[in-house]
Amino acid sequence: MFRSLGLFNYRVWFLGALVSNIGGWMQSTAQDWVVLTELTDNDATAMGVTMALQFGPPLVLVSMTGWVADRFDRRRVLLITQTALLLLAIAVGALLLAGVMTLPLMLVFALAFGVANAFDSPARQAFVSDIVSRDDASNAIALNAASFNMARLIGPAVGGLLIVVIGTGWVFIVNAATFLAMLVALVAMRRDELVPRVRGTGASRLADGFRYVARRPDLVVTFTMVFLIGAFGMNFPIFASTMAIEFGRGADGYGVLSSVLAIGSLAGALLAARRARARIRVVILAAGGFGLASLVSAAMPGYGLYGAALVFVGFSTVTMMTTANGYVQTTTDPALRGRVMALYMAVIMGSTPVGAPIAGWIVDALGPRAAIVVGGAAGLVACAVGVTWVLLSGRLHRSEESRFRLTLDETRPLTVVEPEDFSDEVAQTTPLRITDEAEAMGTLPHRQRGHRG
Repeated sequence: MFRSLGLFNYRVWFLGALVSNIGGWMQSTAQDWVVLTELTDNDATAMGVTMALQFGPPLVLVSMTGWVADRFDRRRVLLITQTALLLLAIAVGALLLAGVMTLPLMLVFALAFGVANAFDSPARQAFVSDIVSRDDASNAIALNAASFNMARLIGPAVGGLLIVVIGTGWVFIVNAATFLAMLVALVAMRRDELVPRVRGTGASRLADGFRYVARRPDLVVTFTMVFLIGAFGMNFPIFASTMAIEFGRGADGYGVLSSVLAIGSLAGALLAARRARARIRVVILAAGGFGLASLVSAAMPGYGLYGAALVFVGFSTVTMMTTANGYVQTTTDPALRGRVMALYMAVIMGSTPVGAPIAGWIVDALGPRAAIVVGGAAGLVACAVGVTWVLLSGRLHRSEESRFRLTLDETRPLTVVEPEDFSDEVAQTTPLRITDEAEAMGTLPHRQRGHRG
């Protein structure tokens, strides 16, 4: 389960990311609470707009950010983006402590955070493949998710407590200090042990990521499921904060709900780390589980029961997102991985500008439970999309071992040879280096040497 931690560079990365993510969740809790209770009078729509501005840039800038992740040294890109995020956190904290922060000013900073994260996220996601080999990529990605959710378990609860004890401004300052852990980790890495990678060249290749995904129906379906749940189901800051208020709780109660959600999230990430490789069937099943768990949580009558239901919501969410992330990374041509991951992150983060304002409006008009029901319904629709594709794709067939058992052909991670020039044919059939082991396992169909669409 923890084999990637045997590598020095990954251990350093893991610890730095853990500390930084704890601070990030503390800041996220403080920002949500500032907008909801200090800058407005429990205005969920304003909170939704703030989230939209923060998560919109990855969608708008996707071509540029993906190209940067493929073209430049990802370690240096991360040094720049992490420093920018540190400085922004200090600025917001100082304005809050000075008592001059306003809602329009907070919206400007939310947009600035979004731009910095737009460049940071695809580089950070793809950088994992620079630290570990392809064989360990799925494990490393799952452990990244575990680190993220360990931070999610600790950060919101600590952030909620610190809001009560020292105030929201100081929470931003504390988060700025945690960015130093990631910067130290990036500097301390042994650069000669990083995995050599293929780099894209030239602005003419910006559209290659789009074309590659368009020629991979399995990726199109995965992105669609992720978008549906990301837009309408993963508005947890809006759901948890407004449900906390409905149950008569304050910032500490909101922080506890976020941490309870992380208990299930951490369990899902650790379970994903045990799997040999990411499978699309797990993504589909987890989407359905998310829908059902969300509907159950919306019906809970008390704070404690709602928190208990959130454990299952968190488990299914992270199981889906971690598996989808691993599936996209390990089945994508390395020469295009940065751009494809930029698209993936744009779908996740860019879905928020679509769904968060809608969720906020539903909360203001009908209450938080109605918004949660809409999110649960989106999960069931996502599952239905995946199941429909499986039935129509021809991948589902009767097992050769048992006549009553069905099996699903999965796209496998394969060794890819860099193409001379990208083309439509490359998107459909990536040139591969076929090994005797792959032939023996029946990895590829006899008539086609490429990814199964």
